[in-house]
Amino acid sequence: MSKAEQYGQELYEALRERRTVTPLMARDASLTIDDAYAISLDALARRQADGEKVVGKKIGVTSKAVQDMLGVHQPDFGFLTDRMWIEGDIDIAANGLIQPRAEAEIAFILKSDLNGPGITAEDVLAATESIAPCFEIVDSRIHDWKIGIVDTVADNASCGVFVLGDARVDPRDFDLPALHVTVTKNGEPLSEGYGSAVQGSPLQAVAWLANTLGAHGVTLNAGDVILSGSLVPLAPAVAGDVFEMELHGIGRCTARFV
Repeated sequence: MSKAEQYGQELYEALRERRTVTPLMARDASLTIDDAYAISLDALARRQADGEKVVGKKIGVTSKAVQDMLGVHQPDFGFLTDRMWIEGDIDIAANGLIQPRAEAEIAFILKSDLNGPGITAEDVLAATESIAPCFEIVDSRIHDWKIGIVDTVADNASCGVFVLGDARVDPRDFDLPALHVTVTKNGEPLSEGYGSAVQGSPLQAVAWLANTLGAHGVTLNAGDVILSGSLVPLAPAVAGDVFEMELHGIGRCTARFV
């Protein structure tokens, strides 16, 4: 069994059994980001064998606030499946979450493919049908969130589930770096941020994702939901918590945990 198969199976089983594993880099310091990507693809293939379908991709750890919080100082990337797309309440146990944290993002819905390398922010704008307010609920199968870049990439960029707000707007009508988000937790102000928090612009973040995945032969496809990275620090969530975000001038999104 290859390293990709060994660790891919381990992370897949941890996901299904709602448990954490010892950080991979603590056991094998020779692992590279390319190894991590192979591990992620192996775990994804096991999920697809269970009937899950890829509906999008995500970029994470894009803002300085999140990088400083996690100690990971470059973006990561992962895949979204249909079972990760939640409408309504987020059932922590039923949705397989272990140590969830909520982060407010801008989601892109694509109308045409983006095949890197060489993708620019202008290409992303041209390929986008609409944007929407979004909560990504990040989660880690790595014990106590003790992640480095290899561990988080291997673990599907620490993705759990995601929720989209109802609003769908044309991004060409907005100054995306200037978009302002405010977040409350249980009715109390929690955090705020701007589109510029993710690599200067969400368009740049999605371009980075297209180019990074393109180097591995993976495209961003028409119809994909692309999560462009958190605009605010991520916040722990437990059953009973209600997070609300307002992407000012666009719409709202709610993440209610049960």
